[in-house]
Amino acid sequence: MKPGEVFGPVETGLLAGGHFGTHPYCVSCGAVEPCYLWLREMPAMHWSGLFKEDVARYREYGGKNSAVLILTQQGLWALLPYRMASGIYQGKMPRIIKRPLLLLFTVWEKCVEVVTGISLPYTAQIGRGFYIGHFGNIIINGDAVIGDECNISQGVTIGISGRKERRGVPRIGSRVYIGANATVTGRITIGDGAVIGANSLVTSDVPPGVTVVGVPASIFSDKDSSDYLHPSGRDSR
Repeated sequence: MKPGEVFGPVETGLLAGGHFGTHPYCVSCGAVEPCYLWLREMPAMHWSGLFKEDVARYREYGGKNSAVLILTQQGLWALLPYRMASGIYQGKMPRIIKRPLLLLFTVWEKCVEVVTGISLPYTAQIGRGFYIGHFGNIIINGDAVIGDECNISQGVTIGISGRKERRGVPRIGSRVYIGANATVTGRITIGDGAVIGANSLVTSDVPPGVTVVGVPASIFSDKDSSDYLHPSGRDSR
């Protein structure tokens, strides 16, 4: 077999951000036997590209270079192990390698959680350009789905709630702004461009492009998130 034919694509379903993609597998053994050739293809897991886009959003807000931001921004401390572990979790590699790696990343994530107060499990699906405005008391459920270019603030909870068929975890669209100490729970959908005001409790669907506030949250205005999100120069719609 030629070197260029060692890897073939396999569909692995949703990548972070709701995009379908492919990851490498070894066609010589089908990844049934331990095969270390996947190491050559780790960039195909997309974690590095997604993390670069996270850092780019921080640069838009802070105006500092990437190295300074990575060293000083607690949100990026949480996003780095999340992106790496998520890439491994979604990637195709032998279980004998994947499980120990994920265990190590879980320990790393827990250490970051203790230091920053940000709980960001690698099983959550988070799109590109994610921005955590402040750190502390941020809880994101491992089954949560969050779209592209979203902002969350300190004290935000995105978790499981509800009874029977309504029990579940939110699906949050792209370009959504979630204010400080807001709670979003249950099997609900938050539309693209929505704004969730500070201290709000959201337990029902939110249409795209509106602002909701209160406990329980209700529509306050038809203004979208444009004024809250720093222009990114990209359109994920």
